[in-house]
Order: sequence, then structure tokens, then C-alpha cells
Amino acid sequence: MADSKIPTPDEEKLPPKKPKRHFWLWVFLFFLILAGAVVAAYELIASPFQAMVLAGYGKRLTFQSEAGENASLRTPVAGPYDIRLGYVGLPEFVKRLKEQGFEVTQQARVSPDMARIDDFGLFMPYKEKSVAGLTLHDCRGDVMFDSPHPSHSYADFDAVPAVIANTLLFIENRELLDPNHPQRNPAVEWDRLGQAVLEKALQAIDPSRNVPGGSTLATQIEKYRHSPDGLTMTASDKLRQMASASLRAYLDGEDTRDNRRRIVLDYLNTVPLAAAPGFGEVNGVGDGLYAWFGLDFDRVNRLLKTPRPSPEAARAFKHVLALLISQRKPSYYLLGGRQLLNAAADTHLRLLAAAKVISPAFRDAAIREHIAFHSNGKKKIDGQYVENKATNSLRAELSGRLGVSRLYDLDRLDVSASATLHAPTQRAVASFLRRLSDPVVVEAAGLYGHYLLEQGNDLAKPIYSFTLYENTDDGALLRVQADNLNQPFDINKGAKLDMGSSAKLRTLITYLQLVTELHGKYSNLSRANLYKLKVADKDLLMQWVVQYLANAEDKTLTPMLEAAMSRTYSASPAESFFTGGGVHRFSNFHHDDDHKVMDMWEATRNSVNLPFIRLMRDIVRHFIYRDPKGAAQILADPEDPRRDVYLKQFADKEGKSYLARFIKKYKGLKPEEAASALLNHLTANPKRLAAVYRYLDPKADISTFTSFIKSRMNNPAAFDEGDFQYLFDTYGPDKFDLSDRGYIAQIHPLELWLVGYLRAHPSAGWSEIVDASANQRIEVYDWLINTSHKNAQDIRILSRLEIEAFQELHKRWRRLGYPFGSLVPSYATAIGSSADRPAALAELMGVIANDGEKLAPVTLTRIEFAAGTPYHTMLKRKRQAAERIFPTEIATVVKQALANVVNEGTARRLRGVFALDDGTALPIGGKTGTGDHRLEVYAANGTVIESKVMNRTATFAFYLGSRFFGVMTVFVPGEAAGAFHFTSAIAVQIVKDMEPALRPLILGNEKPEPGWKELVATFDAEATAPLGSPPKASALPPPGAPLPTPANAPTPPVSAESAKSTQTATKAASDKQKPPGKPLVKPAPVEPSEPPPAPPPPQVDKPDPPPPPAAPPPSPPAGHEKRPNPWLGSEGEGFNFMR
Repeated sequence: MADSKIPTPDEEKLPPKKPKRHFWLWVFLFFLILAGAVVAAYELIASPFQAMVLAGYGKRLTFQSEAGENASLRTPVAGPYDIRLGYVGLPEFVKRLKEQGFEVTQQARVSPDMARIDDFGLFMPYKEKSVAGLTLHDCRGDVMFDSPHPSHSYADFDAVPAVIANTLLFIENRELLDPNHPQRNPAVEWDRLGQAVLEKALQAIDPSRNVPGGSTLATQIEKYRHSPDGLTMTASDKLRQMASASLRAYLDGEDTRDNRRRIVLDYLNTVPLAAAPGFGEVNGVGDGLYAWFGLDFDRVNRLLKTPRPSPEAARAFKHVLALLISQRKPSYYLLGGRQLLNAAADTHLRLLAAAKVISPAFRDAAIREHIAFHSNGKKKIDGQYVENKATNSLRAELSGRLGVSRLYDLDRLDVSASATLHAPTQRAVASFLRRLSDPVVVEAAGLYGHYLLEQGNDLAKPIYSFTLYENTDDGALLRVQADNLNQPFDINKGAKLDMGSSAKLRTLITYLQLVTELHGKYSNLSRANLYKLKVADKDLLMQWVVQYLANAEDKTLTPMLEAAMSRTYSASPAESFFTGGGVHRFSNFHHDDDHKVMDMWEATRNSVNLPFIRLMRDIVRHFIYRDPKGAAQILADPEDPRRDVYLKQFADKEGKSYLARFIKKYKGLKPEEAASALLNHLTANPKRLAAVYRYLDPKADISTFTSFIKSRMNNPAAFDEGDFQYLFDTYGPDKFDLSDRGYIAQIHPLELWLVGYLRAHPSAGWSEIVDASANQRIEVYDWLINTSHKNAQDIRILSRLEIEAFQELHKRWRRLGYPFGSLVPSYATAIGSSADRPAALAELMGVIANDGEKLAPVTLTRIEFAAGTPYHTMLKRKRQAAERIFPTEIATVVKQALANVVNEGTARRLRGVFALDDGTALPIGGKTGTGDHRLEVYAANGTVIESKVMNRTATFAFYLGSRFFGVMTVFVPGEAAGAFHFTSAIAVQIVKDMEPALRPLILGNEKPEPGWKELVATFDAEATAPLGSPPKASALPPPGAPLPTPANAPTPPVSAESAKSTQTATKAASDKQKPPGKPLVKPAPVEPSEPPPAPPPPQVDKPDPPPPPAAPPPSPPAGHEKRPNPWLGSEGEGFNFMR
């Protein structure tokens, strides 16, 4: 007790101590913050919360295609990827196609959540295409043309060599494929982003500070695909890229490992690498290797699959590395900074070796190599242009429909189109036409002979063109369009050819149309009323109609048309015809016809010229004289005021013709040179010289005038000053009008006027000259307008009336599909002088085959954009109603006349060629034509004094059965045509030769292609056949079959083209056969197998190869097992960022 402390009074006053509660609160807060930091750190590394939220939301980001048009279709507005693939321009494409007869049949609809993403300004998330481009299908659905861009790419992640993937990850995104965090968000690497933000802040203090990039591969892809111009301009742009990449990463669920591998694949396939000269825009490592370095993509990948320190492998790797480095500044490194690129590659090689991505030996080997740029970046052209002509024509049409000016841009659109072409027949026909430059083929085809080719002809000169259509309920479908011209030019649609007697077909139809119109107008009149009609003496057609209707018992149309075909005409060439402003003589091809009188059945069957010349005269005179108050009255009454109108029209037209001639004469001359050229053609006659000089230089004084006259005279001393003064005064500018001055000078007044006008207006063009000479053109023909010689006026008036008649004829021919803006106003138009086009003639044949109704020509039936995307749009061509061109009765009569041509006339070598199974022949009709186009110069008496061959043409327009029609044309351009003497018989013979190729399509009785067992049996039979077995005798083999070789002929060497075709066939045979597609047109022909193509012998499908290896199993679900650290590995093994 003595030791116990006794409390003091102060201690007794202290309050009791409270518990330390604040301490535990701070401890709790500390651990709470620590736990939050750990959770946040784990979220930044592994992203489990992001995976849960975004994957759940991603399930609602959907789209699907539905029938009909989507009025609220959402399309992007910017971004290189979206522009290149056509997504930005899609609304305009759809608008244009709808205006051209297409309708939207299917279009994408997005979910409300996807729409909100778009409204929020993010890029709509979906699985985007790394490879896209134009694809064209034929009528069976088989691919005719495919233009994938990039053209070289990795098909899947496993195809990427590990060293390339690891190098990319080392440079750009090292944590991307870390397998320890299956749910990681690949759009952000927080450590790199934080460093980039910090460096950016420090740059505000030190502007020279270099800021490293913080973008991942995922955000880079979003940037160069969808941001305007592929650039990040603001912080909001970066956030938009990161958010969009995050949404896209979780579209397949919480596990992003497959998606991260797809990011690597997409980046390597699509990274922008500037634009190479001659190649264009370069995207992806595969195209970059070829466009910039000329390296083979497949070869590079084989070398780098198991990289060894060989010079070739090291060289390949260094060029791949150069592309991966240059993507940061592609235009700089690949165009201007190539030396710096080589140095940067060496630096990266050392870093890669230090990180054990590559071995030191491989590093050293690569450093010894230098980056070598390709001197020519032009793409390889596979084969000849002619081989792709049909698809090029389709591409050109599609380009025009979409308003895309360059095929370069069209080929990069994400679009596919279905065409009406039948690819097997197309290839067979095109192949056969190309082979006609081979004498062996020509001989086997029976193309040597009378009216055909001749031995010694240059077989490279003829151009062969063939077109075949099919009439269906959906329109006139183009099935074959082929030629052998190895140029972009298409003579079928682009040429203006003298097609000879094929013009008789238009003439004949016009004649029958006129008979039909007159029948409809007068067939109900009585005999008495018919004879009361006033008919001009020269209107023989109307006279015949009146006589026929007055006497016929059956006045229906068909008998009258048949009677019109039975009208007879003389085939005599003895008559001269005033037409086209002059007197002309015509001749027949066969002089045996010269003394015949024949009806139009025979004239059409044998293609005799003179009956058609006389028929054309009847047509023209009918147009002139059908109005009793028209031409007949104008010509009969000298006081008719319309005479002046026609005479002035004649003067104006002829004056323009002379001006055009004179402008050509003085083209390129300066005003003084033109005046000298005019004066140099004058003789040294003082009156003529004075008349011209005083007109050209009216302000010249007497001394200048005198000097000029003396310089031009042979004996100026014979004239004194008074003589010169007299000439000066007598021929002053106001003494004579233009016509009289031209008469004195003995030159055309308009030539004098033109030289004078060009002196005052040296830069005047044609339109200005025509306007300025309006009065002068009439003035110089005052002698005609005011003459008392009525006959001289009548001749000119008739010329004008004839021109008007041909203008009326031209309107009718335009309805028949004539392609040009005018006709030559001459009876010779009936035999081809106004030219034509093969495509236009085929169109007319289609109208005839379809009983007078024109079906719209169709080449493209379906166009599909952006398949598998939220912008998917499919359009199909709307069915258009047929247009009645002429009555069925006319078509029936014309078809009979054309059938006679094949059965008995100029195309009889085709009779019975297309035999049906029941032994009958397919109904065939056609019209032949031969054009021998020459530039001829005539003497005053009509004698030809010069004849220059311009070209030669043979044509056969035809119908085959009730649905098919087309045209075959043979054309030799230029003076080389003088060595050829073929007629239309050659065109008919070629159609006959192509029967084996056309039969499967036209008759629809193709045999199925043999299976692999049949092929093996055939190969065994050929292998065991005794040597020297004689071949079986046969007619011309079908296109593509081996050709007979003449006896004792040396074996021809295998051409490069044939060798290439064989290699292509071998490669194609190794691929798995694509199942036949569904026909895209109705009614569709029976799906035939492919007719045999050109030599080498017919290519047949090999047995299907074994199926490819099964795809690797999907990634296992996320687990918690510890995976190897990718940074740990043995020396030289190479670090692996992918596993």
C-alpha cells in the first residue's frame, strides 16, 4: 500500500479517455482503396468487367437483310475503307440504278442499338472484310471475273509466318496476343497510352519533344479504315476509334483471343502502304511486297515459315520489316526516304535480335542485305486482252451505270453482279475465233475456197465478231459476245461498218411497213372511191396499193404483204439513177442476174442489188409525192412560193459543203499565207489579179496595188501607169458583187470570201464562219434563185425533196434500231452506203424473231453491294414491257423471206446444220451482206480514175429457232483489205463451224461432263492404245478439240499461249470444283456443261482433291491456369508473342 500512487487533485479533474475509433476507419479506407486499385489494375490488364458489359451489349448490335428497300439505310460518310469499297457512295449508286430500270429487292436493317451506336458517332461494329472487290457471275452463277483487293493476302491467321506476326507485335502491340488474359480488351494498352499522354503533356513545355504513339493495332485499323482521310486529328477522334474498336472486339463474346488474332491478320492484309507508280493504292503486306519490291508473296512466306539465315530468307524478311516500319509514314519512307528506311530496318533488326524475336545469325544475314525497290510497279497482265474482252465489256457497262469513271475504282468496290452471258459458250466461241489465225484451223474449218479466204491471205488481218442473244420473258439476254481483236475497241458496238446488203433488210421492212400503213388507211374504201384518189404519176407504190385493193378478193393484211413481196422489179444495171445530187450507176454481184426480172422474194433470197435500188426509189418517191399538194405542185407551178424556200435551202447546204472544203484547204495557214496560196492559183491575168486583190485589200492605195500587179505579171513593162489606174478603178471594192467577182477571177466566190474573212478574223472557227457567211451563201446562188431556167431549179428542188424523204426514212430506221444520226441521201443506202453496226443489226433480227416486238436488251440482271455488312443492298433489273415495232404480219412475212435465204439463197450452206433429235432441222433464217468500201475518184464522164480500198466486211444476221438471234461479222480494215475477196459466205461458214459450240446452249441437250471414273478409263484407254493408230475421219472438230494435221506436215511448236492455257488448266483442275449455280434468268436454258474450249484439247474436270485439313479447334474457354511467359525462351529460339 505504501507503494500505491495517491491521485493528485489535478488528475482527479481529467475526463475519462475515449476509444480510438478513427484509426480503424482510416485502416478500412486504406484497404478499400487498395482493393479498388487492385481491382482496377486487374481490370486494366484483364478487362473482365469490360468483357461482361461489352459482350452483353454486343449481342444486341445486329443487322440482317430483309426483302424490299430500307428507306432509312445508314451508310458511312467518310473513311478511306468505306470510300474504296463503295459504302459511302452506295446511296448514289442505288439512285442511279433505280433510274435505269433496277429495283431494290433486298436491303439491310440494323437493330435499334446498332442505330444508336451510329447516332452517337461511333463506327458501326461488324466483322469487316479484309479482302473485297468486284465479282462478275455468268447466267449460271459461275464466276467469270474476280478482282480481290488486296490481290495477295493471308487466308487465315495460321497462314502468317510466326516471325512476321512476332515482328509486328514487337513493333506495334506486344501484349495483344498474351494468352494469360482471354478477356483482355485489345483496343487499349494502358501503359503505352499513359506514357503517350504524359509525353504529350510534356510536349507543351518542350515542343521539340518526340511523342510516341499510344495506338494499338485495333485502334490503328479503325483509324485508317474509318476516320476522315485515315487520320486522327483530335482527341475525340482517338476516343471514337478506341470505343469503336472495343465494341468490335467483343462481338463474338467475352473471350477475345480469336478476335485478337483476327486483328493481326486484318492489319497485315490491309495496312496502307501509299500508292506505287503503275500499281495504284497499296494495301497490305502481300501487295506491298510486289508493288514496291517485285517480290513473290508466296515465295516470301515459304522462306519465312521456317526462317534460316540464308541470304534469300534474310532478304525477304528485311523487305517485310521495311513495310512494317514504313506504315507510320508510308509516303515518306517508300517514295522519298528510302535510304532512311534501310537504316531504320537495320536498327529494328538489332532490337529484334536483342529481344530474341530473331536469332543473331538471322539478324546479321538481314543486315548484309539492302532494300531494293522494284523499278516497275505495273501489275502483271494475265493473257491477252481479247481473253477478257467479255468481262471488260461488262465492267465498262457496270462502270457507266454506277457513274464510276475508272475501272480501277470499280474493281475495288465491294460489289458483285450477275450477267446474262453463258460463260462456257462464250469461252468456246472466243477461243474458236482466236484460232482462225492458224492456217491449220482455217483449212479444217473449210474457210479456204471461192468467196472465202484464199491461200496466201494474211490470217492475222481479219477481225471476227460474233454476238448471240436469247429472247426471254425478262428481255433480250446477251449470251455470247466475242471477237478476236486484241484491243479494247468493240467492233460489235463501236464500229461504223459498210455492211453491204444487210441494209436490204431495213429497206424491205420499211417497204412492208408502208404497205401496212396504206392498207390500214385505204382497205375499207370501195373500188369506186379508190379510183377517185389522186395519185401522182411517180408514186408507183401508191398506184400498186390502189390497184391491189380495188381488185383483191381478200383484203386482209397478210395476203397483201405477200402480194407486195411478189411485185417484180428489173435487175438490169443499164439504167442511170439521179440520186444523191448526181447521176449514178449500180451493178449486181452476179452478172447472171442482169437480164432478169424478179420479185422481192427472189431478190431477197439471192441478195440482188438492182431490185432493191428500184424499191428504194419507189419508197423515196412515195415520201415525195404522197401529198398531192406537196412536191407535185411545187414542181409544176413556177410561181409557188415554196420554190424559193427549197432553192435557198439547197444554196445554204451546198454553200456549207464548199466552205468545209475550203477550210480544209487553208487549215493551218496564217492569213497572209492563205492569201498567197489563193493568188498563186491565179494565172498572170491583170483583170483576175485586180479583182481578187481589190477584194482582199480594199484599202490599198494605187502604188501598193501597182507594185502587187507588176510582181505577178510576166511582162509588166507592157503596161503604163494609166493601165494600172484603170484596173484600180474598174475593180474597186464597190464595183462588183461577190458572185461577179468570183466569175471574173474564175474561182469560187465562197473561197474568195473565206480568205478575205480569215484575213480579218484569223482565229475564227467553223461555227463563226457559218454564221458570218449566211448571206453570202445565198448571194452566190442568186443565179439559180432568179433564173428563168425552170429545169435547173427543178433538179435542185428535187435534190432537196430527196433529202427530206431520206430524213423521213431515217426516222423510220431509227425505230428499227439504226444507230447513226443520218442517212446518205442516195438510193445506194438500200445496199449499205449508209453503214450500220453489227449490234444494231442483231437487235433488228431480235425484233423479227419476236414477232415484231422489241425486248429490252439485258446484260446485267443483278447487282449486289456490301454482302454481309449493315449496308447490304441487292438490286435486280425490273422486267420491262415489250415495245411493238411493227405488226406480227410483217414479222411473219420477213421471217419467211429470211428462211428462204438459208434454205435456198446466199446462206444455204447453213441449211439443216442444227438438226433436232426427231430428225428435223431447227428453223433458221438470216440476211447476208458484203461491204467492199472504197474511196473512188471519178472523171467528168463517170469513169473511175482512182479506187482506194478502205475496208472489207462480211455479215450474216440470223435467228436460230424461236428464241436465239445474233450476227456474225468478218472485217478487214485498211488497205490490207485489197488482198481479200471473201463475201458473206465466210460469215455463214463460221456460224456453221461453231455449231458444236452453240448446240448445247441453243438446243439444250448437252451431255453431263464425265466423272472421274470415266476420265480415268479414258486416260487408260489412250495410254494403252497402240502407237500409230489412225485417227477417225470426221468433219471439223468442235471448238477446243484437237485439229487434224496435214500429212507430212511438221509438228507445230507449242505456242506460249497454249502452254500457258495448259498450265492454267492444270492449276484449275487441282482446285475443288464449284457446284453449278442456279440460273439467274427466266426462262433459263437447260444448264449445259461447258462446251469444249480452244486448243489444247478439251479440258475436263479431274476428280475432286481430298478435303482440306479441318480447321483448328476454337480457343478453350477462359481458365485460371498459368501459361508460359512469352518473354522466356532459350537462346536463338525466337520469342513468340502469339502463344
